Amino acid sequence: MMNYDELVSEYALHRMVHPEVLRALIVNGFLRPNSRVLDVGCGTGNYIMSISSIVNCSCWGVDLSRKMLEYARQRRHPVKLIQGNIESLHFASNSFDMVFSVDVIHHVQNRTHYINEAYRILKPGGKFCTVTDSEDVIRSRQPLSVYFPELVDIELRRYPSIAALRIWMEYAGFGALQEQFVEFTDNLMDIREYRERAYSALHLLPEEAFRQGVARMEADLQKGPIQRVSRYVLLWGTKVVQ
Repeated sequence: MMNYDELVSEYALHRMVHPEVLRALIVNGFLRPNSRVLDVGCGTGNYIMSISSIVNCSCWGVDLSRKMLEYARQRRHPVKLIQGNIESLHFASNSFDMVFSVDVIHHVQNRTHYINEAYRILKPGGKFCTVTDSEDVIRSRQPLSVYFPELVDIELRRYPSIAALRIWMEYAGFGALQEQFVEFTDNLMDIREYRERAYSALHLLPEEAFRQGVARMEADLQKGPIQRVSRYVLLWGTKVVQ
């Protein structure tokens, strides 16, 4: 499992909120000032702090990494931050209106237990959202899969399929499952975040493949900006009480 204590500097510097993911979480989560929201694997707090600032609701973030949370606490935000194992969420049942994770599910060891725990701590009618990459997204990542094609097979082994996630969610009791696709495009003027491996996938590459990919990016950047297309699948479920 990736040790994010060792990646906090690069992560904090380069990893930003995906605006369309943030918008979808707020709108499709039906968040209001009286909502209670939990971000699982919150890292440095980008998403949960943005939600707290925009909606002004009660927010919690949980993460395994002590250093990620230390950085988040330095941001002086009212979000409640807890260090802990995301597969054992020690919250009371029926506590939250929404539980979500962004770029986290592929790091979770016991995914069914985590999903069951999310169901338990959600209020009846509460929303569960997993923001992740589908097979199509992994194969078409731009620029990652373009410049580091060796990552495709590595990532397909690392990420659970959308079909598997749906089965686990249905087994846990979630209903009204929906898939939402979001996309955001911008231009890279600098590839420092790739050179510094701010993305966990880049740490899984053989050194030679990593160096070759960076060299190709640097050569193309000399010709002009590199287009980046950031895509995600949001898999939603609602806690249905029989």
